Amino acid sequence: MIMKRFLFLCAAFCCAAISHAQKWEGLAETPPMGWSSWNKFGCNVDERVIREMADALVASGLADAGYVYINIDDCWHAPDRDTDGFPQCDPQHFPGGMKALADYIHARGLKLGIYSDAGPKTCAGRFGSLGHEYQDALQYARWGIDYLKYDWCHNENINPVGAYTLMRDALRAADRPILFSMCEWGSNKPWEWASEVGHMWRSTGDIGAVFAGPIEAEPGAWKPRTVLENLDSNAGLRRYAGPGHWNDPDMLEVGNGMSVNQDRAHFTMWCMMAAPLILGNDIRAMSKETAEILLNKEAIAIDQDPLGVQGLRYETDNGLEIWLKPLSGGDWAFCLFNRTQEPRRYLIDWQRFCFTDVEVSQRSTDFDKMVYQGRDLWSGGKPFRTNRVREVLVPAEDVVLYRLTPVKKN
Repeated sequence: MIMKRFLFLCAAFCCAAISHAQKWEGLAETPPMGWSSWNKFGCNVDERVIREMADALVASGLADAGYVYINIDDCWHAPDRDTDGFPQCDPQHFPGGMKALADYIHARGLKLGIYSDAGPKTCAGRFGSLGHEYQDALQYARWGIDYLKYDWCHNENINPVGAYTLMRDALRAADRPILFSMCEWGSNKPWEWASEVGHMWRSTGDIGAVFAGPIEAEPGAWKPRTVLENLDSNAGLRRYAGPGHWNDPDMLEVGNGMSVNQDRAHFTMWCMMAAPLILGNDIRAMSKETAEILLNKEAIAIDQDPLGVQGLRYETDNGLEIWLKPLSGGDWAFCLFNRTQEPRRYLIDWQRFCFTDVEVSQRSTDFDKMVYQGRDLWSGGKPFRTNRVREVLVPAEDVVLYRLTPVKKN
């Protein structure tokens, strides 16, 4: 009887998918923000950890700052599906069940994310969604899931466009708004085809808590990529990003063992690239320095700006990069990023940065016609104006970040 009812529902869902054939709109109008279990916990994840992270997200002020998704990555699965083929969570690690956990998360004003894979198995060897896409989407909707990370392991002979589009349609047919995060690693250039499929797509391989490398690994063994590698892979894709469809250079490693300078630079550059801000640290025990980085509301505002434009790497000078990002209301973000291991002095002649962003926003800086008031979003200090050159010291592997607001015409 249950199977007959499921088959009937599948037929109805397939009809719904054909009629809708689109992702949920109105989600991810700004880059998603939240926390994921993988970077810190890997497969050592359970109901207690997720509940404690949700409580810590609220108590620390991170939830109020915009981090609202609590995402369970790989290894939540039971050993097998149920007798009708529906996914079930591991009864030892999630004894209360996923629906009760979602209720707990929602009661705190947060949203719950879950993980699956387009192949027959996940990256950690649990069951994937291949051949069960509509069942899985229906179960996620029943549980109250708000976010799906969909990985790309065990993908032999699978067409990525077809696989991700199929899950998109299944999520739509399940009739619950679920943000669709496509973890395809950039292998098949998802930025060229995924804007109508998902709300964000990985543009890179997996990140590690290493700023510049090199990362050592056994010959033939998998190894993560550095922060700088993922930044460089993502930097040239800005024309593909925008409200509802974002480039994703992977989760944040802030608070996972890099220096404070490196953490601040990592966070800032993700904000400049309008990247999703998905934390990967243990927020129950984060340091004061980590909290100050993750809770910088003015830096977050650069990332979350409603104009939705990914920043531009405008100039590189022996490891010192100048980035600009157009913001709503005529503002600009101006960032000096020092990739090197030595501090760098730089004299900012604002007139040198007159340009029009013809690739994406069509906005012009107009430093020759406009005076901006600037403020330093990390060190504070007195406001300044752009009608005078400005000398700055950029610490090693760190940033200086300004927000520039027009105040008058020359």
